[in-house]
Amino acid sequence: MKIQQNISLKTYNTFGIQANAKRFVTVDSANELKEIIASEKDLFLLGGGSNILLTKDVEKLVVHINTKGIIVNDFDEDKVLVTAEAGENWHELVLWCVSQNYGGLENLALIPGNVGTSPIQNIGAYGVEIKDIFQQLEAIDIATGKTKIFEDEDCNFGYRNSVFKNELKGKYIIVNVTFKLTKNNHNINISYGAIKDVLTDKENPSIKEIADAVIAIRQSKLPDPKAIGNSGSFFKNPVISSVLFKELSEKYPEIPHYIVSENEIKIPAGWLIEQCGFKGKRFGDAGVHEKQALVLVNYNNASGKEIYDLAQKIQQKVLETFKISLEIEVNVI
Repeated sequence: MKIQQNISLKTYNTFGIQANAKRFVTVDSANELKEIIASEKDLFLLGGGSNILLTKDVEKLVVHINTKGIIVNDFDEDKVLVTAEAGENWHELVLWCVSQNYGGLENLALIPGNVGTSPIQNIGAYGVEIKDIFQQLEAIDIATGKTKIFEDEDCNFGYRNSVFKNELKGKYIIVNVTFKLTKNNHNINISYGAIKDVLTDKENPSIKEIADAVIAIRQSKLPDPKAIGNSGSFFKNPVISSVLFKELSEKYPEIPHYIVSENEIKIPAGWLIEQCGFKGKRFGDAGVHEKQALVLVNYNNASGKEIYDLAQKIQQKVLETFKISLEIEVNVI
Protein backbone atom coordinates (compact mmCIF):
# COMPACT_ATOMS: atom_id res chain seq x y z
CA MET A 1 0.00 0.00 0.00
CA LYS A 2 1.72 3.14 -1.26
CA ILE A 3 0.44 6.72 -1.44
CA GLN A 4 1.13 8.12 -4.91
CA GLN A 5 1.34 11.76 -5.96
CA ASN A 6 -0.53 13.61 -8.75
CA ILE A 7 -2.39 10.70 -10.30
CA SER A 8 -4.81 11.16 -13.21
CA LEU A 9 -8.36 10.01 -12.40
CA LYS A 10 -9.49 9.82 -16.02
CA THR A 11 -9.56 6.01 -16.05
CA TYR A 12 -11.11 5.87 -12.58
CA ASN A 13 -14.41 7.59 -13.50
CA THR A 14 -16.90 6.35 -16.10
CA PHE A 15 -17.43 9.87 -17.48
CA GLY A 16 -13.77 9.76 -18.54
CA ILE A 17 -13.20 13.25 -17.13
CA GLN A 18 -9.61 14.39 -16.76
CA ALA A 19 -8.88 15.45 -13.18
CA ASN A 20 -5.93 14.78 -10.91
CA ALA A 21 -5.67 13.40 -7.41
CA LYS A 22 -3.06 15.27 -5.39
CA ARG A 23 -2.54 12.02 -3.45
CA PHE A 24 -3.87 8.57 -4.31
CA VAL A 25 -3.84 5.14 -2.68
CA THR A 26 -5.42 1.78 -3.54
CA VAL A 27 -6.54 -0.41 -0.64
CA ASP A 28 -7.12 -4.15 -0.94
CA SER A 29 -8.42 -5.01 2.53
CA ALA A 30 -10.37 -3.69 5.50
CA ASN A 31 -7.18 -3.70 7.53
CA GLU A 32 -5.49 -1.40 5.02
CA LEU A 33 -8.50 0.92 5.25
CA LYS A 34 -8.10 1.05 9.02
CA GLU A 35 -4.42 1.87 8.60
CA ILE A 36 -5.30 4.80 6.37
CA ILE A 37 -7.98 6.29 8.63
CA ALA A 38 -5.71 5.97 11.65
CA SER A 39 -3.76 8.90 10.25
CA GLU A 40 -6.12 10.46 7.66
CA LYS A 41 -9.72 11.57 8.24
CA ASP A 42 -10.44 13.83 5.26
CA LEU A 43 -10.78 11.26 2.49
CA PHE A 44 -12.23 11.02 -1.01
CA LEU A 45 -13.55 7.48 -1.43
CA LEU A 46 -13.49 6.06 -4.94
CA GLY A 47 -15.08 2.79 -5.99
CA GLY A 48 -16.08 2.10 -9.59
CA GLY A 49 -16.31 5.83 -10.34
CA SER A 50 -19.73 5.37 -11.93
CA ASN A 51 -21.66 7.95 -9.94
CA ILE A 52 -19.36 10.96 -9.86
CA LEU A 53 -18.78 14.02 -12.00
CA LEU A 54 -15.35 15.54 -11.41
CA THR A 55 -15.35 19.28 -12.06
CA LYS A 56 -11.92 19.93 -10.53
CA ASP A 57 -8.81 18.25 -9.18
CA VAL A 58 -9.18 16.44 -5.85
CA GLU A 59 -7.14 17.85 -2.98
CA LYS A 60 -8.13 15.17 -0.43
CA LEU A 61 -6.42 11.80 -0.25
CA VAL A 62 -8.20 9.66 -2.85
CA VAL A 63 -8.76 6.13 -1.51
CA HIS A 64 -9.53 3.64 -4.25
CA ILE A 65 -11.49 0.74 -2.74
CA ASN A 66 -10.28 -2.44 -4.45
CA THR A 67 -11.33 -5.13 -1.94
CA LYS A 68 -12.43 -8.45 -3.47
CA GLY A 69 -14.22 -11.58 -2.30
CA ILE A 70 -17.61 -13.32 -2.15
CA ILE A 71 -18.81 -15.50 0.74
CA VAL A 72 -21.96 -17.66 0.68
CA ASN A 73 -23.91 -18.87 3.73
CA ASP A 74 -27.22 -20.70 3.85
CA PHE A 75 -30.03 -18.78 5.53
CA ASP A 76 -32.69 -21.48 5.38
CA GLU A 77 -33.95 -24.09 2.90
CA ASP A 78 -35.05 -21.45 0.40
CA LYS A 79 -32.71 -18.53 1.06
CA VAL A 80 -28.98 -17.90 0.86
CA LEU A 81 -26.87 -15.01 2.15
CA VAL A 82 -24.28 -13.70 -0.29
CA THR A 83 -21.68 -11.30 1.13
CA ALA A 84 -19.60 -9.36 -1.40
CA GLU A 85 -16.63 -7.08 -0.68
CA ALA A 86 -17.06 -3.40 -1.54
CA GLY A 87 -14.59 -3.47 -4.45
CA GLU A 88 -16.40 -6.21 -6.36
CA ASN A 89 -17.86 -5.08 -9.69
CA TRP A 90 -21.65 -4.92 -9.39
CA HIS A 91 -22.56 -6.45 -12.76
CA GLU A 92 -20.06 -9.27 -12.32
CA LEU A 93 -21.64 -10.07 -8.95
CA VAL A 94 -25.09 -10.18 -10.55
CA LEU A 95 -23.88 -12.55 -13.27
CA TRP A 96 -22.14 -14.77 -10.70
CA CYS A 97 -25.29 -15.02 -8.57
CA VAL A 98 -27.40 -15.84 -11.63
CA SER A 99 -24.89 -18.55 -12.62
CA GLN A 100 -25.33 -20.09 -9.14
CA ASN A 101 -29.14 -19.88 -9.51
CA TYR A 102 -29.36 -17.36 -6.66
CA GLY A 103 -32.36 -15.15 -7.39
CA GLY A 104 -33.01 -11.52 -6.52
CA LEU A 105 -30.37 -9.48 -8.34
CA GLU A 106 -31.26 -10.36 -11.94
CA ASN A 107 -33.26 -7.16 -12.59
CA LEU A 108 -30.21 -5.11 -11.57
CA ALA A 109 -27.88 -6.47 -14.26
CA LEU A 110 -25.52 -4.11 -16.11
CA ILE A 111 -25.79 -1.26 -13.60
CA PRO A 112 -22.31 0.33 -13.53
CA GLY A 113 -20.26 0.62 -10.36
CA ASN A 114 -19.11 -1.50 -7.45
CA VAL A 115 -20.87 -3.30 -4.60
CA GLY A 116 -19.79 -0.81 -1.91
CA THR A 117 -21.72 2.09 -3.41
CA SER A 118 -24.89 0.12 -4.21
CA PRO A 119 -26.61 0.69 -0.82
CA ILE A 120 -25.63 4.38 -0.74
CA GLN A 121 -27.73 5.03 -3.83
CA ASN A 122 -30.20 2.22 -3.13
CA ILE A 123 -29.66 1.40 -6.78
CA GLY A 124 -32.65 0.07 -8.64
CA ALA A 125 -34.00 -0.88 -12.05
CA TYR A 126 -37.01 -2.58 -13.62
CA GLY A 127 -39.06 -2.84 -10.46
CA VAL A 128 -36.33 -3.90 -8.00
CA GLU A 129 -34.18 -1.92 -5.56
CA ILE A 130 -31.29 -2.89 -3.27
CA LYS A 131 -33.57 -2.59 -0.23
CA ASP A 132 -35.68 -5.48 -1.57
CA ILE A 133 -32.88 -8.02 -1.17
CA PHE A 134 -30.68 -6.27 1.40
CA GLN A 135 -29.70 -8.14 4.58
CA GLN A 136 -26.96 -6.02 6.15
CA LEU A 137 -23.68 -4.22 5.53
CA GLU A 138 -20.45 -3.80 7.41
CA ALA A 139 -18.86 -0.36 7.57
CA ILE A 140 -15.94 1.35 9.28
CA ASP A 141 -16.50 4.52 11.31
CA ILE A 142 -13.90 6.96 9.98
CA ALA A 143 -13.76 8.88 13.26
CA THR A 144 -13.11 5.86 15.50
CA GLY A 145 -11.88 3.10 13.18
CA LYS A 146 -14.48 0.77 14.65
CA THR A 147 -16.62 -1.58 12.57
CA LYS A 148 -20.41 -1.36 12.68
CA ILE A 149 -23.15 -3.57 11.24
CA PHE A 150 -26.07 -1.78 9.57
CA GLU A 151 -29.35 -3.65 9.24
CA ASP A 152 -32.12 -2.67 6.84
CA GLU A 153 -33.85 -0.36 9.33
CA ASP A 154 -30.57 1.48 9.99
CA CYS A 155 -30.13 2.48 6.37
CA ASN A 156 -33.24 4.64 5.81
CA PHE A 157 -33.57 3.46 2.23
CA GLY A 158 -35.56 5.68 -0.10
CA TYR A 159 -35.74 6.32 -3.82
CA ARG A 160 -32.05 6.44 -4.85
CA ASN A 161 -31.35 7.44 -1.29
CA SER A 162 -30.09 6.18 2.07
CA VAL A 163 -28.72 7.37 5.40
CA PHE A 164 -25.25 7.34 3.80
CA LYS A 165 -26.24 10.18 1.46
CA ASN A 166 -27.62 12.26 4.31
CA GLU A 167 -26.78 12.34 8.02
CA LEU A 168 -23.99 9.73 7.74
CA LYS A 169 -22.48 11.10 4.53
CA GLY A 170 -18.68 10.95 4.70
CA LYS A 171 -18.72 9.29 8.12
CA TYR A 172 -18.50 5.61 7.20
CA ILE A 173 -16.69 3.44 4.67
CA ILE A 174 -18.70 0.43 3.52
CA VAL A 175 -16.59 -2.72 3.68
CA ASN A 176 -19.01 -5.37 2.42
CA VAL A 177 -22.69 -5.91 1.71
CA THR A 178 -24.83 -9.00 2.37
CA PHE A 179 -27.86 -9.86 0.23
CA LYS A 180 -30.62 -12.36 1.02
CA LEU A 181 -31.30 -14.26 -2.19
CA THR A 182 -33.46 -17.21 -3.18
CA LYS A 183 -32.13 -20.68 -3.96
CA ASN A 184 -35.41 -21.90 -5.45
CA ASN A 185 -39.00 -20.67 -5.74
CA HIS A 186 -37.61 -17.38 -7.03
CA ASN A 187 -39.76 -14.30 -6.53
CA ILE A 188 -39.33 -13.07 -10.08
CA ASN A 189 -40.41 -9.57 -11.02
CA ILE A 190 -41.31 -9.01 -14.67
CA SER A 191 -43.96 -6.35 -14.04
CA TYR A 192 -41.90 -3.69 -15.77
CA GLY A 193 -43.25 -3.16 -19.28
CA ALA A 194 -39.96 -3.36 -21.14
CA ILE A 195 -39.13 -6.76 -19.63
CA LYS A 196 -42.59 -8.06 -20.48
CA ASP A 197 -42.08 -7.00 -24.08
CA VAL A 198 -38.80 -8.91 -24.37
CA LEU A 199 -40.15 -12.00 -22.60
CA THR A 200 -43.50 -12.18 -24.41
CA ASP A 201 -43.11 -15.90 -25.18
CA LYS A 202 -42.04 -16.86 -21.64
CA GLU A 203 -44.76 -17.66 -19.10
CA ASN A 204 -42.33 -18.53 -16.31
CA PRO A 205 -38.89 -17.15 -17.23
CA SER A 206 -35.73 -18.21 -15.44
CA ILE A 207 -33.62 -15.65 -13.58
CA LYS A 208 -31.03 -15.98 -16.37
CA GLU A 209 -33.65 -15.14 -18.98
CA ILE A 210 -34.67 -12.10 -16.94
CA ALA A 211 -31.05 -10.98 -16.56
CA ASP A 212 -30.49 -11.46 -20.30
CA ALA A 213 -33.61 -9.43 -21.04
CA VAL A 214 -32.47 -6.59 -18.76
CA ILE A 215 -29.01 -6.59 -20.34
CA ALA A 216 -30.53 -6.46 -23.84
CA ILE A 217 -32.83 -3.58 -22.87
CA ARG A 218 -30.05 -1.57 -21.24
CA GLN A 219 -27.63 -2.16 -24.11
CA SER A 220 -30.27 -0.99 -26.61
CA LYS A 221 -30.88 2.29 -24.76
CA LEU A 222 -27.78 3.16 -22.75
CA PRO A 223 -24.26 3.92 -23.98
CA ASP A 224 -21.34 1.77 -22.88
CA PRO A 225 -19.06 3.97 -20.70
CA LYS A 226 -16.06 2.31 -22.35
CA ALA A 227 -17.22 3.76 -25.67
CA ILE A 228 -18.85 7.04 -24.58
CA GLY A 229 -18.18 8.55 -21.17
CA ASN A 230 -21.29 8.66 -18.97
CA SER A 231 -22.58 7.77 -15.52
CA GLY A 232 -25.93 6.27 -16.47
CA SER A 233 -28.98 8.17 -15.25
CA PHE A 234 -27.86 11.71 -14.43
CA PHE A 235 -31.13 12.90 -12.87
CA LYS A 236 -33.66 11.33 -10.53
CA ASN A 237 -37.19 10.76 -11.78
CA PRO A 238 -39.14 13.52 -10.00
CA VAL A 239 -42.13 12.84 -7.77
CA ILE A 240 -44.73 15.60 -8.02
CA SER A 241 -48.05 16.37 -6.35
CA SER A 242 -51.26 15.05 -7.85
CA VAL A 243 -52.39 18.69 -8.14
CA LEU A 244 -49.46 19.61 -10.38
CA PHE A 245 -49.88 16.38 -12.34
CA LYS A 246 -53.54 17.20 -13.05
CA GLU A 247 -52.47 20.61 -14.33
CA LEU A 248 -49.74 19.14 -16.55
CA SER A 249 -51.87 16.28 -17.88
CA GLU A 250 -54.44 18.76 -19.15
CA LYS A 251 -51.73 20.43 -21.19
CA TYR A 252 -49.80 17.23 -22.00
CA PRO A 253 -52.35 14.35 -22.14
CA GLU A 254 -49.62 11.90 -23.19
CA ILE A 255 -47.38 12.56 -20.17
CA PRO A 256 -46.10 9.19 -18.85
CA HIS A 257 -46.49 8.67 -15.12
CA TYR A 258 -46.44 6.17 -12.26
CA ILE A 259 -48.67 6.46 -9.21
CA VAL A 260 -46.58 6.56 -6.01
CA SER A 261 -49.40 7.32 -3.59
CA GLU A 262 -52.78 9.00 -3.50
CA ASN A 263 -51.12 12.41 -3.64
CA GLU A 264 -47.83 11.69 -5.43
CA ILE A 265 -47.02 10.90 -9.05
CA LYS A 266 -43.61 9.97 -10.50
CA ILE A 267 -42.71 11.41 -13.91
CA PRO A 268 -39.85 10.04 -16.07
CA ALA A 269 -37.14 12.69 -16.13
CA GLY A 270 -36.03 11.51 -19.57
CA TRP A 271 -39.44 12.40 -21.02
CA LEU A 272 -39.31 15.90 -19.53
CA ILE A 273 -35.81 16.47 -20.92
CA GLU A 274 -36.82 15.16 -24.34
CA GLN A 275 -39.87 17.46 -24.44
CA CYS A 276 -37.53 20.38 -23.79
CA GLY A 277 -35.59 19.52 -26.94
CA PHE A 278 -32.34 18.25 -25.43
CA LYS A 279 -32.39 14.62 -26.55
CA GLY A 280 -29.44 13.93 -28.87
CA LYS A 281 -28.18 17.51 -28.61
CA ARG A 282 -24.45 18.17 -28.39
CA PHE A 283 -22.71 21.20 -26.90
CA GLY A 284 -19.06 20.82 -27.80
CA ASP A 285 -18.02 17.45 -26.35
CA ALA A 286 -20.80 17.48 -23.73
CA GLY A 287 -24.17 16.16 -24.78
CA VAL A 288 -27.42 14.35 -24.14
CA HIS A 289 -27.55 10.78 -25.40
CA GLU A 290 -29.50 10.23 -28.61
CA LYS A 291 -31.43 7.21 -27.30
CA GLN A 292 -31.94 8.14 -23.64
CA ALA A 293 -32.33 11.77 -22.62
CA LEU A 294 -31.71 10.90 -18.98
CA VAL A 295 -28.06 10.19 -19.80
CA LEU A 296 -25.49 12.99 -20.19
CA VAL A 297 -22.39 12.01 -22.12
CA ASN A 298 -18.77 13.00 -22.69
CA TYR A 299 -18.14 12.49 -26.39
CA ASN A 300 -14.41 12.93 -26.07
CA ASN A 301 -12.75 15.66 -24.06
CA ALA A 302 -15.54 17.49 -22.23
CA SER A 303 -14.62 18.87 -18.85
CA GLY A 304 -16.66 18.15 -15.77
CA LYS A 305 -17.68 21.80 -15.68
CA GLU A 306 -19.04 21.60 -19.24
CA ILE A 307 -21.14 18.56 -18.30
CA TYR A 308 -22.38 20.31 -15.16
CA ASP A 309 -23.21 23.52 -17.08
CA LEU A 310 -25.32 21.43 -19.47
CA ALA A 311 -27.08 19.77 -16.51
CA GLN A 312 -27.96 23.18 -15.07
CA LYS A 313 -29.25 24.35 -18.44
CA ILE A 314 -31.53 21.30 -18.58
CA GLN A 315 -32.74 21.86 -15.00
CA GLN A 316 -33.61 25.48 -15.78
CA LYS A 317 -35.55 24.63 -18.95
CA VAL A 318 -37.51 21.80 -17.28
CA LEU A 319 -38.39 24.10 -14.38
CA GLU A 320 -39.57 26.86 -16.72
CA THR A 321 -41.59 24.46 -18.87
CA PHE A 322 -43.11 22.07 -16.34
CA LYS A 323 -42.63 23.72 -12.91
CA ILE A 324 -40.63 20.63 -11.93
CA SER A 325 -37.20 20.75 -10.27
CA LEU A 326 -34.93 17.96 -11.49
CA GLU A 327 -32.56 16.60 -8.85
CA ILE A 328 -29.11 15.44 -9.92
CA GLU A 329 -28.49 11.80 -9.02
CA VAL A 330 -24.73 11.90 -9.70
CA ASN A 331 -22.33 13.23 -7.06
CA VAL A 332 -20.84 16.45 -8.41
CA ILE A 333 -17.33 17.06 -7.07
